[in-house]
Parts: sequence; structure tokens; C-alpha cells
Amino acid sequence: MLDKRSLRGPITLGVVMIVLVVILGVIWVVGSLPGAMGRRVSPTVFWGMLATGSVLLLGVLAGVITYLTLTVKAFNLNRRQSNFIDSVTHELKSPLASLKLYLQTMTRRTVDAEQQKHFHQTMLEDVERLDSLINHLLDAARIERGVEPVAATMVRLDELLAQIAQAACLRYRTPSDSVHVRSNRVTVNGQLIQWEILFRNLIDNAVKYAGSPPQVEVTIHTVAGHKGRDVIVRVADNGSGIPANQRRKVFGRFVRLGNELERSKPGTGLGLYLVRNVAKATGALIRVSGRHCGGTEFEVTLRGVFVSEAEPEPAEKNVQDPSLLASPDLQPSIDPTS
Repeated sequence: MLDKRSLRGPITLGVVMIVLVVILGVIWVVGSLPGAMGRRVSPTVFWGMLATGSVLLLGVLAGVITYLTLTVKAFNLNRRQSNFIDSVTHELKSPLASLKLYLQTMTRRTVDAEQQKHFHQTMLEDVERLDSLINHLLDAARIERGVEPVAATMVRLDELLAQIAQAACLRYRTPSDSVHVRSNRVTVNGQLIQWEILFRNLIDNAVKYAGSPPQVEVTIHTVAGHKGRDVIVRVADNGSGIPANQRRKVFGRFVRLGNELERSKPGTGLGLYLVRNVAKATGALIRVSGRHCGGTEFEVTLRGVFVSEAEPEPAEKNVQDPSLLASPDLQPSIDPTS
């Protein structure tokens, strides 16, 4: 997964260190020759060579420390990539094995209408699981390449969040009231596809790691900002929470907390990585914190995108209205720029 841009830095650092070592060696040899030949060196030359050699030595030491840091990061990335491959393999194999089993059963024996309905529903869920995984990987690849700019459009943010919430409830087989979207009718100006990726991953993550029964609260409100009014979206769950010392790490690529062999939740470790990169691309800010009642709260500030706001609609209508699922594309404190 290394590209030319990721290799350019280490290669440049290596070349610079080699040059510094060569220059340092030349200075040492030149400075030693007069003493070996019994000649005296003037104080000005001596102190000049000493100062230059000291600076070069410090540069070499800084390069060694930097290389050590890059090596540790590369080791951790390699470990996370191995975990990612294990996760993706499991995510692909499980639904495929289930589909194969049900199809073989329906081929080899006669099943009644009730069983057929159950089999079809289960196979549809497996297909949706595969589709979600593929879209996740495609989103990651698109973010890595850099999403091409798309013309900004007017977006009903409350409706978008309601669609994503309903899709997440269906995907994780939770009651439709597991996610409460509380908001006025807020219209914003921006790129729909980027916000869909951002909030889909946040809400999916909240539903996946919520407690039992899962309860996720999504709220929207506006505040005055430097470039007009900002829109703040909070996604809070009732799960076990994220330790304070891990809250920055969870935005890394392939990062999943805990032991890979002991996890019961599916995932690839790319969700919050996508959230961080989309937020960076759109100029949004993300903060993550714990809740007094237990769980985690993510706060996203969309800066200068507010257009208009109307009277609130009932939250239950926003979440449960089946007409909000018409779009087939919707699937079921940290600054990301740092």
C-alpha cells in the first residue's frame, strides 16, 4: 500500500543522512591530518571545524531518531494491515458461506413457503452485508486517491441523517427507534456524497458499539461561526465508551481497539479513518468525548454551511418514515487536521 509519495520522505532522509555522514567524515579526516603531521591548527579553524562537526553530528542523530520513529510506525501499520486482512477475509467468508448453505439446501430438498421466505430474507441480509463491505472499501480507495471536487448542492441534513439512521437499524437488526434523530428542518450547502460517507460511518459505528438495548441520539443545532453560521451534529451512544488515551488513535487507518481474535463485532478499521479524512477535506472539525451516563459522543462541526432552518418535525417521523429509504445509495476532543 506504499506509493511514491509515502516513500519520498524516507528516501530523501536517507540521502541527506548519507551526505551528512560523508561531510562529517571529511571534516574529521581534515582536522586530524595537521595533528598527525605535527602541525598546529589555528584556534579559529579548530573551533570552526568543531562547531560544524557538532551541527552535522546533531543532524545525523536527528535523522536516526526520525528513522526509528518511521520504523515503529511502519511496524504498527503492518500489524494493522494484517488485522485488516483477517477482518476482511472473515467479513467476506461468513456471508458467502451462509449464502452457499441456503442455496444448497434449497437445491437439494423441498422447503415450504415459510422456510423459503426465511431463507430469502437471510440471503438478502448477507448480500447487503457484502455490499456494505465493498462500498466501505471503495470509499477508502476514493479517499486515498482524493475525491474529485463536486459542485455543492442544497442538502436537507435532517432527512439525510434520518435515512442513514433507518438504514443502520435495518442492517444491524435493531428496532427502528434505536436511533433518535432530533432536529429542526436544517438545509445546508455542500457535497452530499462526502457528508453521506462521514455520517454513515459515525452512525454505523454508534449502533454497532452501543449497549443492549442500543440507544443512539443524533442531534443537530446551529451556532454563530467565523464564516456565517455553523452546524453542529452530535452522535452519542450508550456503549462502553472509548478510553481517553485511545480517542486519538481510533481515527487511524485499520485501527480497531482490543484483541482481533476476541472481537464479536464485524468491521475493517476503516470507518473512523474515513470520517477523519472526509472531515479534513470539507473543513469540518471532530471532537470525541465520553458521556457521564456511559458511552461515547462524537461532535462534528460543519463550518459556514448553514442555509436555512424551519420548525422541527417529529423525531419519530424522521426515523421511521419508509419513504425516506427511497435512495438506493444510502447504506446500511480531536481535530482531524492535526
